[in-house]
Amino acid sequence: MRRRTWAAYTLGACTLGLAVTWLYAQQPQPPAAGAGAQAGAQQGSEAPGNAMPPVQRADAAPKGSLKNPYSDTDTAVVQAGQKLYMSYACSGCHGGTGGGGMCPPLTNDIWVYGGDDDTLFRLVAYGSDALQSKGYSRKAQENVVGAMPPMGQIVKTDDDLWRILAFVRANYHGAPECKLGCGAK
Repeated sequence: MRRRTWAAYTLGACTLGLAVTWLYAQQPQPPAAGAGAQAGAQQGSEAPGNAMPPVQRADAAPKGSLKNPYSDTDTAVVQAGQKLYMSYACSGCHGGTGGGGMCPPLTNDIWVYGGDDDTLFRLVAYGSDALQSKGYSRKAQENVVGAMPPMGQIVKTDDDLWRILAFVRANYHGAPECKLGCGAK
């Protein structure tokens, strides 16, 4: 009898998690809640009330222009981001609070492609292979690195993705000066 490796089990678990996430994403979702969803867009990003699919938003924006309209200190946004993080099964690969698993942790100061809003948004939307094909390159190495799958067709809106990224930033525990990326120019 052949022994399965840890990598085979984790790959299977992640694949199953992504399949469940895709099925969940196919279900109709209730609209975002009222006035809070209209709050504070920053330069380079559309107001949350003008939501569109993440890939469409990334394709429409010039490189480097995407900025999260939400603050990682806004408790309501971070809580909503955590719910979305769990519902889209990000935890299947990155752990429940982003501490890592079969894929890199999201809580330390190592940002494999860079830690700025634009890069993180596009990484999640496109996945690592497509991100690299668009001219982005690795800036750092992590001990545990699985390819980031393209989640831009699974995460329903750019607003959902921004909230997830606010949750990720709120759980950052690395060097303060590296919160938005270290060593990247």
